[in-house]
Amino acid sequence: MLVSREGGRLLAAAAIVSSVGLGRVSARCTFCTLTSQRQNWLSFVGALFPCVASPSPVCLQFASMHEKARCTVYPLRADQIERIKVPDDKVEWSTEWADYSPTEFTAPFVLKAPWADPELNNPEFEPKWNSLDGKVNRVSYEPKKYDIDAKGKPLNPCGRTGLCGRGILGRWGPNHAADPVVTRWQRDSNGDKVVNTDTGLPILEFVCIERGDGGGWAIPGGMVDPGEKVAVTLKREFMEEAMDSTQASKEENAQNSKLVDSFFSAGGTEVYKGYVDDPRNTDNAWMETVVMNFHDESGNKVGNLKLKAGDDAKNLKWMAIGKSLTLYASHKSFVEKVAKLQKAHW
Repeated sequence: MLVSREGGRLLAAAAIVSSVGLGRVSARCTFCTLTSQRQNWLSFVGALFPCVASPSPVCLQFASMHEKARCTVYPLRADQIERIKVPDDKVEWSTEWADYSPTEFTAPFVLKAPWADPELNNPEFEPKWNSLDGKVNRVSYEPKKYDIDAKGKPLNPCGRTGLCGRGILGRWGPNHAADPVVTRWQRDSNGDKVVNTDTGLPILEFVCIERGDGGGWAIPGGMVDPGEKVAVTLKREFMEEAMDSTQASKEENAQNSKLVDSFFSAGGTEVYKGYVDDPRNTDNAWMETVVMNFHDESGNKVGNLKLKAGDDAKNLKWMAIGKSLTLYASHKSFVEKVAKLQKAHW
């Protein structure tokens, strides 16, 4: 086999990387698994191939450290709040950046909200970081405890975001959510599963809402209330966002609650638990979630659910699952995990 000089160098690089295993690559968080060894790898590649000495599509896998959490404009409906730009090589806290001066922002409504934490300079506020703090769970879903900086602020486990404070999030540190992915098989007019012609695998559909805040299509999930069990959150959020329980009558909610109880009580499968690459994240407050898949193999159970977009959503539909999906935050990666779990088309 003939190999060009450049191709030979690439094969040599691949062989070396295979033998050394990219050095020490440790998990900081589920979504950000690369440490400062990433820079050694980029330097190594740059020495062999000057054209890729800086992050490029060739090194895309190394430049995907919580991208949505570094979006230029913070997702706020009123004023436009801009983050400072955080280059890929400055994301990790372990990387020196003496001039780092992020935009500071906590939304005024958060400062007044009874469900939110007080400011850290409040003498009556003594949070217990990395612990169950009364009814508020400040323990991260990530395996490693998050750090606290010299000013007493918790630090985002995936690194810098270009914005400090809490943004529009209520809690300092982890803000816990729960996301139920309710699925069924796409079926034709005869009731047979629809199979993708390219992969030969059946196509899954999931209940998807269009967010009312302009964030696009998403899983109908939400925040875990203090002291609330995740299983309760999953059911409550599904009913609020996909069955409009906040606007339904008492009788309708009682009936819907029975149907949801019957479906959810069969048990779901956890597909993810950890950090979420979310545009609301800041240096000091971030989203984490538990994602559960509730699958109806026959489609008969979910067919009885009276689905209707809740007051936080603009729209609702059964959406076919595939890699062309564009979803809010990290939701696309969650749905991909569900597709693989169910051995469905992706």
